Amino acid sequence: MSAKTLIVFFNLKAATDETQYLQWAKESDLPTVNKLSSVSSFEVFKGISMFGQDKPSPWDYFEVIHIESEDAFLSDIQTEEMQKIVDQFQSFAEDAHFIVAENILAA
Repeated sequence: MSAKTLIVFFNLKAATDETQYLQWAKESDLPTVNKLSSVSSFEVFKGISMFGQDKPSPWDYFEVIHIESEDAFLSDIQTEEMQKIVDQFQSFAEDAHFIVAENILAA
């Protein structure tokens, strides 16, 4: 059972106030997810532009979550506290894609 990385890319809903999302991400989402026993690190990145092009990023935000295993993470997110975080995330975000990835050097 090797460690995995979840890469999540998403856009904010048109009705979402980006300032409110950022405050929630910094004060609730990041600290709560980072303290889960199955998570070794969790970061959120804002998409700026396409490298070398004068085009905006097709995605507003990216999350990178390093987890011990999919099963352990799925178990950890069943708590009432995490279900609240999931619901809040869904109220801000749309078109979220959760990609399970594995470092090729660790495989």
